[in-house]
Amino acid sequence: MDQAALSAALSRSTLVELGRTLYNGMPSSPNHPGFKMALMRRHGDAVRADGSSAANEIIVTGGHVGTHVDALAHVSYEGCLHGGVDAARAQTGGRFSSLGADEVPPMLGRGLFFDIATARDTDVLPGGYGVTADDLSSILDTAGIEPRAGDVAVVRTGWGRYWDDPERYAGHASGVPGVSLDAAEWLVAHGFRAVGTDTTACEQLAPGAGHSLLPVHKVLLVDAGIHILEHLALEDLAATGIVEFSFVMAPLRIVGATGSPIRPLAVVVG
Repeated sequence: MDQAALSAALSRSTLVELGRTLYNGMPSSPNHPGFKMALMRRHGDAVRADGSSAANEIIVTGGHVGTHVDALAHVSYEGCLHGGVDAARAQTGGRFSSLGADEVPPMLGRGLFFDIATARDTDVLPGGYGVTADDLSSILDTAGIEPRAGDVAVVRTGWGRYWDDPERYAGHASGVPGVSLDAAEWLVAHGFRAVGTDTTACEQLAPGAGHSLLPVHKVLLVDAGIHILEHLALEDLAATGIVEFSFVMAPLRIVGATGSPIRPLAVVVG
């Protein structure tokens, strides 16, 4: 593409944020430490000879807090990570020697938006609803789009509307809508490289079950090597009405970590 064509394409493009802001008290999974930030130096604590000063902070967070990507080191099954890597051996020394967040590649490619809530004529799917393979395929059939290997699936349940109510968003009593095993197997069969949702676990969580079992994590991360994105902010993308877009995401290259914060973007043309 020449410079003029690139400039024309960019002038018709809109960036849509798919990530959450990070702040103290934000919702987080009960399985992970939360996010904390505090100013360690304030303006005026130390003033330079020319009258200037600087402020800085300390940030403490789990790797799976806020909008983030799961590295393949995150989940094991019968002692093995994806590809049969021995989990105990890989985690020796306090960080993973393979399949950590530093090995998660940046992603630039086609995203497919599966707005299940809108397709079901509701703002928010009910707690415990399992997104099915038929839910996914029917959206693409209606749009006349064929999935391709390497696509990124972005699944909206509408549950993100509860983000400002951490207890309701966690959904322990109500359950949380999410990807079912049936849908996970469909995504694997069509070669998706990443799957993300607007919930805490990318899983169908039954009322009262919490995070006691996460079978979709096993299928995607361990069996298929497909990265999971969680806590996506999808209401702005839903407002566009699109199904197909350009997806951009890069993790922090944290050596040996099981996950990383991300700032994913949708590039919408038109």
